[in-house]
Amino acid sequence: MPDKNRKKFIIVLIATIAVYAVIRVLEGTEIINPYWQRVLDQALIMTMGALGLSIIYGFTGQFSLGHAAFFGLGAYSAGLFAKLYNSDHSMFLFIVSLLIGAAVAGLLALLIGLPILRLRSDYLGIATLGFGIIVKVGMDNSNKLISALGGATGMSGTPQIANFDWLFIFLILIVLFVRNFVYSSYGRACTAVREDEIAADVLGINTTKIKVMAFVLGCALAGMAGGMYAHRYPFLHPSSFDFLKSFDFLLVVVLGGLGSITGTVVTAIAWVFLLEVLRFVLGETFIDFRGVIYALILIVAIIMRPQGIFSGKEVGFLVPKPFDTLVGRKDGVNAGSGS
Repeated sequence: MPDKNRKKFIIVLIATIAVYAVIRVLEGTEIINPYWQRVLDQALIMTMGALGLSIIYGFTGQFSLGHAAFFGLGAYSAGLFAKLYNSDHSMFLFIVSLLIGAAVAGLLALLIGLPILRLRSDYLGIATLGFGIIVKVGMDNSNKLISALGGATGMSGTPQIANFDWLFIFLILIVLFVRNFVYSSYGRACTAVREDEIAADVLGINTTKIKVMAFVLGCALAGMAGGMYAHRYPFLHPSSFDFLKSFDFLLVVVLGGLGSITGTVVTAIAWVFLLEVLRFVLGETFIDFRGVIYALILIVAIIMRPQGIFSGKEVGFLVPKPFDTLVGRKDGVNAGSGS
């Protein structure tokens, strides 16, 4: 590892440990009480799911309005497995349940992605919205197929294992995964598809394959985040995974800036805390006018900062390497061979 990269890695590692330590100290001194700890945990889960949509929409340009459906599928799949087979709170089975949540969401994303990702982005949005509605109705009636799912009354009984430590670790791992993916050759192909799909196709990129891959990966991350949600909050209800939840994810990605991991992470955490503050200030009015408030925030943001808060920029170790080093240019070798 070059000295410059080693120093950057050490700085990031120290900063990560410092953030974790500060939060733990604030929690120990009850500056962060149990209520706000739950809100913080919710923010970390939201960030995981939003990073999945960032791959789909932020980096690949595929407009999806059904992200909450995959989040919910992961939650119910992981929750059901844990409820039936992990009553003794096994850490191994906890990890298995998260992988099951990701696999179920990813598999369904593959099944619906193959036909619908041949559509233009706006039609894709309508198709994913329809899929989200189908999943919501399915959750409402799921008890008719498997009684343990609870149907419209919701499901409880999932072992509560996903504490702050697990959420923090998994968020770091997901951020690293997304960073490595978007700066890989596949990630560059995703960006090419977003910028100009026709040009990408002319250059030999299998655009359908790239779009399906990005869609499956993004939905699998949403499913894993849903699995975390099921292991953090004791009650799952279909209303938690409706269209407004999909709009939450979409707002985070758009407000943070399309194609920015930093923007997605910062905006997701800020968004969850903003909603909680609005809930305090407005009380029941917030619930009644939630959709209106979302629309106003989005309109103001588009007018004031259409490119998003971070406008595709990154900070720290998330800053991409120069493109030449990624594609392995050998200008010096070529120049030498001509002498």
